[in-house]
Amino acid sequence: MIPALRPGDVVTVVAPAGPVERDVLMAGTEILRGWGLTVRIAPSALDGGPAPLPHLSAADGHRARDLQRAWCDPDNAAVICARGGYGTQRLLPLLDWDALAAAGPKILLGYSDITALHEAFALCLGVPAWHGPMPGTAAFTDDAVAQERLRRALFTPHDPRPIGSPAARALVPGTARGITLGGCASLLASGVGTPYVRPSAAGGILLLEDTGEEPYRLDRALTQLLNAGWLDGVAGIALGSWRECGPYEEVRAVLADRLVPLGVPVVEELGFGHGPQPWTIPLGVPATLDAERGTLTPDPPADR
Repeated sequence: MIPALRPGDVVTVVAPAGPVERDVLMAGTEILRGWGLTVRIAPSALDGGPAPLPHLSAADGHRARDLQRAWCDPDNAAVICARGGYGTQRLLPLLDWDALAAAGPKILLGYSDITALHEAFALCLGVPAWHGPMPGTAAFTDDAVAQERLRRALFTPHDPRPIGSPAARALVPGTARGITLGGCASLLASGVGTPYVRPSAAGGILLLEDTGEEPYRLDRALTQLLNAGWLDGVAGIALGSWRECGPYEEVRAVLADRLVPLGVPVVEELGFGHGPQPWTIPLGVPATLDAERGTLTPDPPADR
């Protein structure tokens, strides 16, 4: 089970990927403070100094150090990623995984490029995480529904709600149970074969979404996962948003072509990812996917 936050807890905002707009981050962290949290901001999220490339928030070593310190700080209850973009994969070989494991579990929140951290932390540390909106993005600061869904998830993870949307519908009918995993399709595909992505999604309920990937590039990512055997034995698939990926009819055709032949329940437009009013979804927890109802329902904790 993912730990619950309480008013007064310390949380640290890090920027493991792209550069953050200061005004947006200040607005986002003010929302977190309004929930009663004590918010620290890692240096690379504000002024990380010269970055080797403009799409990075700071040098790799600086970003990795901030992430390491935040996770290993015993006073810190959560590591909250400011935004995605690109760059998180570059940090993985720089982290001291023994030190991270010794620090014990805590909350990790993010999505998009943060899928690289979700997978690595699940595989190397065995910890669950949250796939949800990030405070350094206008998608969070301008979306009251996303804010409330995140707040409720962080403070009451022991009381999960069914996740769905009015647009959700079955690509393949049926129900499935498994451990939730996944996130950004292109990040999963690019990580296959590395020490930081699990060898397969077998037995899991796989979440997939993406942004800014044309249909042929989504085809390429899904084909890579198929050809690598990574989707062999997956229990079910939940599909989220595909913002700026082209006309949805074309995206849907690719999803159906690549995923329907797996013969497992698949539900589309479940309402998570880069779209409006996204759900915050726990990763690494048992859940039931009901394709006909268009819902994903995490199990309540066994000791509740």
